[in-house]
Amino acid sequence: MTLRVQKFGGTSVADISHIRNVAERVIEDYKNGDNIVVVLSAMAGVTDKLISLATEAAKTPDKRELDVLLATGEQTTAAILAIILKSMGYKATSLLGFQAGILTDTSSGKARIIDIEAKRMEKLLQDRQIIVVAGFQGHNINGDITTLGRGGSDTTAVAIASALKADVCEIFTDVDGVYTTDPRICSKAQKIARISYEEMLEMAILGAKVLQIRSVEFAKKYNVPLHVRSSFDKEEGTMVINETDDMESVVVAGVTCDMNEARITLKHVPDQPGISAKIFTPLAEEKITVDMIVQNTRVGGETDLSFTVTKNDFKKALEISKKVAKDIEARGVLSAEEEIAKVSVIGLGMKSHSGVAATMFQTLADENINIRLISTSEIRISCIIKAKYAELAVRSLHTAFGLDKKD
Repeated sequence: MTLRVQKFGGTSVADISHIRNVAERVIEDYKNGDNIVVVLSAMAGVTDKLISLATEAAKTPDKRELDVLLATGEQTTAAILAIILKSMGYKATSLLGFQAGILTDTSSGKARIIDIEAKRMEKLLQDRQIIVVAGFQGHNINGDITTLGRGGSDTTAVAIASALKADVCEIFTDVDGVYTTDPRICSKAQKIARISYEEMLEMAILGAKVLQIRSVEFAKKYNVPLHVRSSFDKEEGTMVINETDDMESVVVAGVTCDMNEARITLKHVPDQPGISAKIFTPLAEEKITVDMIVQNTRVGGETDLSFTVTKNDFKKALEISKKVAKDIEARGVLSAEEEIAKVSVIGLGMKSHSGVAATMFQTLADENINIRLISTSEIRISCIIKAKYAELAVRSLHTAFGLDKKD
């Protein structure tokens, strides 16, 4: 008997007819003898509407009460699916996050799962119940409802799969798997049959929107097999699993593009111990995440220091940087640029194959695309370029690394 945790996103539960389709899919697996736990997101657009409602009520809604409000989106879809399943003659029970035993920290709006007390779910499964869990939510040690942040239902599903030692966690979405790049940018993109946790995590961080980053981290930590597949057909999708030997034979698994980047450069920064801490500590205190950092040494004991942040954080980061530049007696901000993109190539094969960086840089040079910043990891190379060249860069790199779909 296979235990499946199945997560369905907002477009999969957009209305009653879509939820009925989910019910039929769940029943098909249940009738094959599988035990099923379903995790649901809110209907598409509902969370945004609830946020809008809250900001109508107050310019800055209380975070605790906002969590209580936002949790109702997933509560609605969970209850409706359970109602449909019961009306069709199947045993089903809907559970909110706290009823499913999902314990989180106390960070409203971006809580992290600490533990899952799975006894209630285990008992229901022994009774051959179909369990329907409201995703995106849990409870803290004070008994308050908490939410997990955008994409939190993916994390809910993976965490439950880990707690129940499920055979697979299936992420049903509006795409049929993970592709070598965004098919909307490159028509020759190919669906990947298997990808490692490491590669998937890099792709998620670097702009691929198929899986939420924290869910991949959770799956990797607890070795939960993920199957990314479409809600709208029965085709096999992409398995996200532990690294296997044959994965390293593929030098580059995918190309990503992130348009949500902005660059700030501080000029003539004193080259002294502790200066970097003085620059980046104020940004951290404002919860601004810094991505790429590059430092160039100048003659005379000074450096130029460039870093990137998300566009949402750009104005605040620029304001802080100008103040810091004055405090450390740098000569100010050299440049600040929003119209940039981060293009990356990812692949386990980079561990054992040379020449990937050379191929990437030559490919961009052949298209007359200038590289502003470069960042690397063991399985990834990222370049900051002008945003207007992003799609050309993706298509060119996709071809250069032999990823194009064969006609």
